[in-house]
Amino acid sequence: MSTDAQHAYLEAYLSHLRHERGLSQLTCTHYARDLKLLFSLLEDQPVKPGLTQLTVNHIRRHIATLHGRGMGSRSIARTLSAWRGFFHYLGERHGMTDNPCTGLRAPKAAKPLPQALSADQAVMLVEIQGDDALSLRDRAMLELLYSSGLRLSELVGLNLNALDSSNATLVVTGKGNKTRIVPVGSHAISAIQRWLTARSLMCPPAEQAMFINQRGKRLTGRSVQYRLKEWALKQGINIDLHPHMLRHSFASHVLQSSGDLRAVQEMLGHANISTTQVYTHLDFHHLAKVYDAAHPRARKK
Repeated sequence: MSTDAQHAYLEAYLSHLRHERGLSQLTCTHYARDLKLLFSLLEDQPVKPGLTQLTVNHIRRHIATLHGRGMGSRSIARTLSAWRGFFHYLGERHGMTDNPCTGLRAPKAAKPLPQALSADQAVMLVEIQGDDALSLRDRAMLELLYSSGLRLSELVGLNLNALDSSNATLVVTGKGNKTRIVPVGSHAISAIQRWLTARSLMCPPAEQAMFINQRGKRLTGRSVQYRLKEWALKQGINIDLHPHMLRHSFASHVLQSSGDLRAVQEMLGHANISTTQVYTHLDFHHLAKVYDAAHPRARKK
């Protein structure tokens, strides 16, 4: 197929987009740019196939070329979508039998590393001073989030019977209603015990929630988020802090110190180790050993 014929198809397709599908001029300009990129890639080939000779392997090589030039995954996905639509049009209007873009996807975008506090920042955050009930509660919550890498939902869902102080463990109910046992650092246990003493004066015996509000009811996740941001400001940590950042900090600090990815996976409750790798089953004695040796709030002086 000649270059003139290919560009005639392009103009016909753009006219179809403008007049039949009613797309805006800007959208049509974007389509034209993406399709001209395809024609440019075809011209760069030693053997220049026409549009009707293109196969999935041709398109796959073109995608790899764009990726190698540094084009982002979202841009490649948009470009591939434009090509797919063009070939679909050629099939409907000009008898092209196969769409070479069918079934192809853009390369996955690299996931950004989750933000974490430094060990010094984490310690600064959790060392809340004050003997009033809310300060004791908040210190216990933050110590526990950082000590054991809990999700926010896991924290607010804790009941009194979850903690075994004698063994320094906590039974957590995570995603899918799955339970796991996690280690708890000595600082967190001490903070929780001080909070539970204050809690007993605030709430009716029937309430089983470990963390409650001033009305004696189970604390909500939104309240924890608000209090965390408030304490970050008070403690001089100028970061838009959220509870999951303490989970990331826990995982990062233990992993950096121990290098034991599977132990961190187990403590976080990840079903797939690939989830933990953005920063399996082991017996608990091994988990405890890794935790005691690696977590900044569990090391022996």
